[in-house]
Amino acid sequence: MSVSIAVFGSAFNPPSLGHKSVLERLQNFDRVLLLPSFAHAWGKVMIDYEARCELVEAFIADLGLPNLELSRLEQEMAVDQESITTFAVLTELQKRHPDAQLTFVVGPDNFLNFSKFYKADDILARWQVLACPETVNIRSTQIRDIIVNNGCISHLTTPQVAKMLKDRERYRFQ
Repeated sequence: MSVSIAVFGSAFNPPSLGHKSVLERLQNFDRVLLLPSFAHAWGKVMIDYEARCELVEAFIADLGLPNLELSRLEQEMAVDQESITTFAVLTELQKRHPDAQLTFVVGPDNFLNFSKFYKADDILARWQVLACPETVNIRSTQIRDIIVNNGCISHLTTPQVAKMLKDRERYRFQ
């Protein structure tokens, strides 16, 4: 029997309860890889990669869902600050797990822009793509805006992530 792996790529800039609402619906997969963008394909300005990985690890711990794991694959594949395509990520994952069934999970932003993805038709031909919109309408942008205005974010993300984001020097928004 093959292993089912869901690949949930995001900026995680920072992780939000919107992300959580997607992840809770992926419990039928053996593994769910949370894959922070190393360099965003469309030029999004993000918190430092290492800091976002720390936030994702705290987020996973807070959620307590047994199939979640942080994947640093984009960092492993990176050359300088060039963005890594979804096609390249899925190809590399398939090489590493040749018998696995891979499913690329997209949120509403990426679903509407999927035709812009590099080799979108090849992705659809080779792997499953699951459109999984958030059921909780909380965006990372909201969290960043509230932090900039010194507001409370405890109702928008998990406890450890909210606590970590109070460290403005470590988790600085560009």
